[in-house]
Amino acid sequence: MSSIEVNKAIARRFLELVSEHRLEELCEMVSPSWTMHGGPPALPSGPDGIRKLFGTFGAIEQQWTIEDVISEGDKVVVRATNTCNQASFLGIPSHGRKQTFTAMFIHQIADGKIIETWRNADDLGRLLQLGARFEPGTPQAST
Repeated sequence: MSSIEVNKAIARRFLELVSEHRLEELCEMVSPSWTMHGGPPALPSGPDGIRKLFGTFGAIEQQWTIEDVISEGDKVVVRATNTCNQASFLGIPSHGRKQTFTAMFIHQIADGKIIETWRNADDLGRLLQLGARFEPGTPQAST
């Protein structure tokens, strides 16, 4: 199997393990210097970052469905859909509402480990599914 195919398999496995809540196996997939962009702020690097990330979820039932996997060099892009039921998201209670949203992940992989992840997800769409409402702010007075 080519290195591109191996990297694609690693990226697929990552989301499978997230769906299955297999935290320690996820920790084994990332390098000690792993970082995530587009997730919660101030995540530590490496496996501790994975653990803290999962700590932000609270009670959640989720299933990731992979739509596309594209790879070039040491990067793998995964486009996926998540269907989940989570007690709250970004402080908005779910009241039992199921949420469905799309996300894209770009993983940089070296020596069989994920060393960096970029996340771009429809977090606004999730909030709207939970019933969040947004109001325009008041204009700032000029000084």
